[in-house]
Amino acid sequence: MYSIIYFIVWIPCWFLFRVLLRWQVSGLENVPAGGAIIAPNHQSFWDIPLVGIALRQRRVHFMAKSELFQNPVFAWVIRTLLAFPVKRGAPDRSAIRHAIEKLQVGDLVTIFPEGTRSKTGILGAPEPGLSLIAAKADVPVVPVAISGTREIFSSGCLFPQINIHFAEPILLGALQGSAAGAKVDVGIVVMEKISAVLAQNKEMKK
Repeated sequence: MYSIIYFIVWIPCWFLFRVLLRWQVSGLENVPAGGAIIAPNHQSFWDIPLVGIALRQRRVHFMAKSELFQNPVFAWVIRTLLAFPVKRGAPDRSAIRHAIEKLQVGDLVTIFPEGTRSKTGILGAPEPGLSLIAAKADVPVVPVAISGTREIFSSGCLFPQINIHFAEPILLGALQGSAAGAKVDVGIVVMEKISAVLAQNKEMKK
């Protein structure tokens, strides 16, 4: 069933990103072979299929807000595409446990550090869930910088340039060891790395 739904949903999205939008994907060599958290900035609903298609050789699970699962038909589709619900505003033990289980068997789990889409395109502050799951699962975290998805089909910019870059993974042990005993918020480090990549891309376009 996963393969059928994948074909129906992902293939048209692949055509959109690869052919119409001429996407630029870089840094795939930075994605570990085993379990890892994929941590992109969040601009648009299009970020979800973009990440999934870029990593189409792997099983990629997505943490999605519980409101998306209220419609039974849509919920069935996104569950089939490996999305699972998380309740926002408070720690969701069920979602955390599910994410850790998938990471420990070697799958990838996508968690948007900001917790929601940016309505302005400006990077938001990270929520605590990313750091909590990364620490409990003890897996690398891959910052992912996405640009252009917010403009897809928007007025005056029908087919924008889409860029997605997978940065070097953050290893929690090395990160905490370099902090001289201070506790480091992985989410903040992730957003700093994403910000640096986006700034570099913007500078290159000038």
